[in-house]
Amino acid sequence: MEAFFRTHRYLVEHTNDPVRRTLMDEINWSDRMIGIKGTRGIGKTTFLLQYAKEHFDILDKQCLYINMNNFYFQGHGIADFAGKFYNHGGRVLLIDQVFKQPDWSQELRKCYDLYPNLKIVFTGSSVMRLKDENPELNGIVKSYNLRGFSFREFVNLLTGNSFRAYTLEEILKDHEHIIKQILPKVSPNRFFQDYIHHGFYPFFQEHRNYSENLLKTMNMMTEVDILLIKQIELKYLTKIKKLFYQIAEEGPSKAPNVSKLAQDIETSRATVMNYIKYLTDARLLNLIYPVGQDFPKKPAKIMLHNSNLMYAIYPIKVEKQEAMETFFVNAMWKDHKVNTGTRDCHFIVDEKLKFRIVDAKAPSKQRFQSDIIYARYNTEIGHGNQIPLWLLGFLY
Repeated sequence: MEAFFRTHRYLVEHTNDPVRRTLMDEINWSDRMIGIKGTRGIGKTTFLLQYAKEHFDILDKQCLYINMNNFYFQGHGIADFAGKFYNHGGRVLLIDQVFKQPDWSQELRKCYDLYPNLKIVFTGSSVMRLKDENPELNGIVKSYNLRGFSFREFVNLLTGNSFRAYTLEEILKDHEHIIKQILPKVSPNRFFQDYIHHGFYPFFQEHRNYSENLLKTMNMMTEVDILLIKQIELKYLTKIKKLFYQIAEEGPSKAPNVSKLAQDIETSRATVMNYIKYLTDARLLNLIYPVGQDFPKKPAKIMLHNSNLMYAIYPIKVEKQEAMETFFVNAMWKDHKVNTGTRDCHFIVDEKLKFRIVDAKAPSKQRFQSDIIYARYNTEIGHGNQIPLWLLGFLY
């Protein structure tokens, strides 16, 4: 047990997250069983360690961080370890990569039933369906999603500012006033293209090639998260990767041809749709449907989950308009539902708000319509129903 505490102290002591994630204040930390899901590379480990650093003294043995990658857990179950920790006075157990242990959900249930004064916070892949696939956790686990950096967090990190997040309602109603509070302190256009290219995943701060690191992360998402958690045989990995690449290469401009995709990777239409769902759960894709429709129907559009993926997969083909639309959907995705638009708009948000994503510098003969919100890029200011696109990066 002492070896685990030594590792815990070292990791907490050397944790330095200059941007405090908004999820830290959204979680109800009084719950006994908390699951934090997120895609690989998004900062889940740092998040757990930051929680320990904020709430416990580094020498306080009531809190302990453990990682299921430790070979100790090949011969010892989570519940057995939790019992020893609890008997030593432990009260908060932070478990990283919980899915690496077989029968992890049953083990967590044992902990919940046997140790009523023990709180467990665990991380898992975004591919995991905590309640749907693990009925023993129904009613006892509260699940949250940790997202990549918002544009707001990216700007705060690089400039030392502490701009707050705004709701969509605040932005639509008061964007001109909000912008006046931001522009004297920072020029968003200086950072926006960098964020589009490499700002979503926290590892942009590391001194390594970002695109290579992201490609490695994406491979791990498919090879470990999807195959391991969905229990798919290794021989099907090449089909999933080929499907993902073809979707990325084709872009989101038209509805996917599922029959052709099935033919290209030599499988059935139903299997293609299942693979697309897995890639969506892994936060590699976003499926955009018409209002009133959802999976398992064929989506109207398939978009990459965030614009950084576009530059990592196929950088020579990135269209700026598509990158900006991808940013828009990704920014909205946390708290809002995005559907495909009608002929006069690109997207419908929350089944009522019409949005067009437009270039402020492009010549346009089209008249601005009062019932459409124009999210404009290549500008820092807005007025009326024309808002700068970058400001939607302040939604979280």
